[in-house]
Amino acid sequence: MTNFMSLKDSDYFPAFRLLLLPITGVLLSQCATEPQNAQPGKPNVIVILSDDMGYSDIGCFGSEIRTPNLDRLANNGLRFTHFYNTARCSPSRASLLTGLYPHQANMGWLSPASYQEEGYTGDLSKNALTMAEVFQQAGYATYMTGKWHIASNQSRGEDTGNWPCQRGFDRFFGTLNGSGSYYDPGAMMSNNTFVSPGTGFYYTDAISDTTVKFIKENPEAKPFFFYVSYTAAHWPLHAPESEVLKYKGTYDIGWDSLRTQRFNKLKELGIISENCVLTERGPEIPAWKDEPMKEWQSRRMEVYAAMIDVMDQGIGRIIAALEEKGELENTLIFYMQDNGGCAEPQGSDSPEKPMTAEQKILKPYSADSIFVGKRPEYARDGRFIRSGKGVMPGDADTWTAYGEEWANVSNTPFRLYKHWVHEGGIATPLLVHWPAGISAKGELRTHVSHLIDIMATCIEVAAMDYPEDYKGNSIPAPEGISLLAAFENKPVSRSHIFWEHEGNRAIRSDNWKMVSRPEKLKQFTEADEDSWELYDMENDPSETADLAAKYPEKVKEMASLWEKEALRTKAKPWPYSHP
Repeated sequence: MTNFMSLKDSDYFPAFRLLLLPITGVLLSQCATEPQNAQPGKPNVIVILSDDMGYSDIGCFGSEIRTPNLDRLANNGLRFTHFYNTARCSPSRASLLTGLYPHQANMGWLSPASYQEEGYTGDLSKNALTMAEVFQQAGYATYMTGKWHIASNQSRGEDTGNWPCQRGFDRFFGTLNGSGSYYDPGAMMSNNTFVSPGTGFYYTDAISDTTVKFIKENPEAKPFFFYVSYTAAHWPLHAPESEVLKYKGTYDIGWDSLRTQRFNKLKELGIISENCVLTERGPEIPAWKDEPMKEWQSRRMEVYAAMIDVMDQGIGRIIAALEEKGELENTLIFYMQDNGGCAEPQGSDSPEKPMTAEQKILKPYSADSIFVGKRPEYARDGRFIRSGKGVMPGDADTWTAYGEEWANVSNTPFRLYKHWVHEGGIATPLLVHWPAGISAKGELRTHVSHLIDIMATCIEVAAMDYPEDYKGNSIPAPEGISLLAAFENKPVSRSHIFWEHEGNRAIRSDNWKMVSRPEKLKQFTEADEDSWELYDMENDPSETADLAAKYPEKVKEMASLWEKEALRTKAKPWPYSHP
């Protein structure tokens, strides 16, 4: 655990070397916000988002990974079993924070993006209001720790308008970019100041401990909104060895047995219905008995599990901080994940090169040297960063992912992964804990819901106004529906939910879901236009029986609705259109 507790306010983090960039017109030492008058008694709100985790990766959703603190939230609150994200990092973050579909917030792809088309610029729209801005106007203190990843100029100082402190947060500690080393992240900031970590740093602990610090320092009787955006368990696989050893041997049973084990647990918990079947192993995944590198494969999942375990420990410290201040009862806590398990094959082999004399001189990060998800050649201590098959992950000199084999386990019982809008890409647990506002404990909610609903729920819970204009910009109404009725297990009425990402398309209306994927991501062709699959999600929640040929009129009806929504939400016209 990284200790940040002894620092004075103006110098938050003892492990950091501060680097100030020449950012014109921005207060570097703190976020520039006007103090507001708060109404005592309003609930605090904490939104916790984790990164690149699958549907069955936490204990209360069937996992063998130890998550007692998340399980505590579930056992004393609610678990939503049909909750959705948008299949990718930046789009999910934009959608969660604004209550809009990602394209409406200009985040149809990743940030930064190479597209100029409206809906896909990769820079958060000024016409999209963030939850922090809404809460700030309502008199709340607003805090953020962790991953931002919704500003196109994330590593440079020319335009800071979409950095967290300029989008409603009073205090921010975290990273602007999408991924990086857990021991040495790039694009790390304290408010508007770039900072670099020192020795003994681990990013997940830094997020948790800074969250605790901000909670403890929040003024008495002033409600707060807190966005805690973990990078765990996004690649690279990095975790302290003491945590990894807790899982030694756990995954020697292999992915086939583990998927079955999780599937049975999901049914036992009532999270999936008896109608649900376990999808087949991906065609590129060998049977465990045929895997030639079992020790390496087990190690990959051991580190992945440790990353989630460390995050859960940090959430436990956050809960403890709320208890210490007597504020847990009246704090509404949401926990969710930004997309499904990640099958991206990070970790190609590369030959080791000796460091030059210049490289051996330790330098602070600069605006030009911050990388966005790219593997650097060397760790900050001078070790060459190893990658590829057979490299045992965990330490700072490694850069690997856990691969499709284990992503398939993470997404039990579903198929496909992050990027795609089949259930494996978009299904996430949602935990909701609020003792003062939710009398039910340990109950499940089957209401079909989405990230866009969190904004609408917060507006109703905190009785906040939502402006039509903000700082001279016209603001569209949130797309989501408040889940407050669902807290009491009452019906929540909605007509449909819409998805598009990299040419992957879907729409869900009642128990019908229509979904499609192009032959190649971001290479949408005429042949892909009518390639729809249709599923009855009540009787086939894992999408195994395509009914498109049986119900052509339903396909036509839903395709028309999808097209209408694509144009309305700015998913179309395509930035990656027919060749």
